[in-house]
Amino acid sequence: MDANAPGQISTEELSPYQIFSRAQWAKLRADTPMTLSEEELGELQGLNEHVSMSEVVDIYLPLSRLVNLYVGATQELFGATQQFLGGREHKVPYIIGMAGSVAVGKSTTARILRALLSHWPNHPKVDLVPTDGFLLPNAVLESEGLMERKGFPESYDLPAVLRFLSAIKAGKRNVEAPVYSHLYYDVMPDKTIKIDQPDVLIIEGLNVLQTGKPPKDGKAIPYVSDFFDFSLYLDADEEMLRTWYIERFFQLRGTAFRNPQSYFHRYASLTDDETQETANRIWETINLANLRENVLPTRQRADLIMRKDDNHAISSVALRKL
Repeated sequence: MDANAPGQISTEELSPYQIFSRAQWAKLRADTPMTLSEEELGELQGLNEHVSMSEVVDIYLPLSRLVNLYVGATQELFGATQQFLGGREHKVPYIIGMAGSVAVGKSTTARILRALLSHWPNHPKVDLVPTDGFLLPNAVLESEGLMERKGFPESYDLPAVLRFLSAIKAGKRNVEAPVYSHLYYDVMPDKTIKIDQPDVLIIEGLNVLQTGKPPKDGKAIPYVSDFFDFSLYLDADEEMLRTWYIERFFQLRGTAFRNPQSYFHRYASLTDDETQETANRIWETINLANLRENVLPTRQRADLIMRKDDNHAISSVALRKL
C-alpha cells in the first residue's frame, strides 16, 4: 500500500517524530543559562571539529533543558514506585545512549552534553563511557579474523557491556569499565575507570542502539539499548562523513601518527596522495560498510535525531513524540 496515494495517510502523518528547524529548536532553550566558557568549550572539541558558542546556545542548551526535564520526571517516577513498594533504594542512574557513524562527532557531542548536564542541581554527577573500551583486544580480533571488522557488532565483548550496564542500573558502586587507547588502537590491559553511582551516565558508541530479531520462544534477550532511558542519534550524509573522516586522517598523520608508539605510525610518512587513497580505502571497506549494515539502520530507534550540515552544525532536530 502506498502511504502517499490519494486518500491514504502521508508519511509525515505516520512519522513518530516531531521535526524542528534549527531556529525552532533554539527557541526551546527558554531561560536555560550558559554554563560553559569559550575556553572550556575549546577543550571539549574534537580534532577537526569546531563547535561555536552559538551552536551551544542554539542546540545544546535546549537539549540540556530537555534531558534535565526527562531526568527530573524519571526521578519522580522512581520515587513514586519506591513509595508504592515500600522500598528505600537510592535512585538509579539515568542512562543516555548516543549513536552515530565514525567521524560524525559523537565524542564531542557527548562531552558537551555531559558538561552542561552536570550544572543542573538535581543531577550534578554526570559520567561518560565510550563503548570503545568494550572492544575485544586486538589479539582476540586477530585470532578470530576480525581485525578488518573492528567496530562492527561482532568485535565487541557484548556480555561485558551488558554486565556493566546491569550493574549500573542495579545501583552498584565503583563499577569498572575497560579503557581503550586510540594511540595503541587497543584495549588497555589492567586499566579501568570506575563509575560510582552517577546521576546520569552517557554511553557513546557506534552500535549502541542495535537489536536483533526477537526470539521465537518469547524469552528475554537483553540488548544494550534496553538499559537506556533516552537515546540520541547523530546524523549526516554519507559524503559529509567521508570528507570528515579523510580530513581527520590527514590531521592525525601530522600529529598522533608521528608518535613512534602509535599503531598507525606507518602512515605518518605517506604522501598526500597516499594518505588520501589509504583513508578512502579504510572508509569504504570498514567504516562505510559498518554504517550501512549496522549503524544507520538503528537511527529510527533513537528518541532524538540531530542532523548535521557540511559545517558540522546541526541543521534540524527530530524528537520522538510521546
